[in-house]
Amino acid sequence: MSEPIKQLLRLLALLLVQALLLNHIPPVSRFASPILYFLFLLWLPFSVSRVAMLFIGFITGFALDLFTKTPGMHASACLLVAYVRPLLIGILVPRETRELATGSPSIASMGLTSYLLYTSICTLVHHGWLILLEWMSFGDFVYFLVKTIVTTILSLLLIFTTELLFRPLKKKR
Repeated sequence: MSEPIKQLLRLLALLLVQALLLNHIPPVSRFASPILYFLFLLWLPFSVSRVAMLFIGFITGFALDLFTKTPGMHASACLLVAYVRPLLIGILVPRETRELATGSPSIASMGLTSYLLYTSICTLVHHGWLILLEWMSFGDFVYFLVKTIVTTILSLLLIFTTELLFRPLKKKR
């Protein structure tokens, strides 16, 4: 299967899981909101250009905005992740590794520590921005902090579970 078709199917699968399953889970509390769809942006290949990354980020967020009827909230959060992602990869992954790697960010390609930092920072950026936009209409700062932390932890658990289920841990030769 060609890479663009594989990426498109991954995007559709993650959007459908988010829109039809995760968004309809009865809340454990008002602070827990599992978010997984933006994992598509984190798993895009190293070779994606900055401009393409921003375009893909906007399309990803806008698609979920259409499903959830949230005017631009997810699009802006995905644009922020798409902007931060190349900067983080530049800091966390040595240039030689990026140039030799034809794949995408994973535990196998980045190493456990770098991948944990990469996903944690991107998740915190995405959720912090998304919840900040929501918080501006409510105004409770404690709500903003607690929901950002709890949602980030819950989403990181989902991301690492998904990583273990669907991505190989060993480097391919």
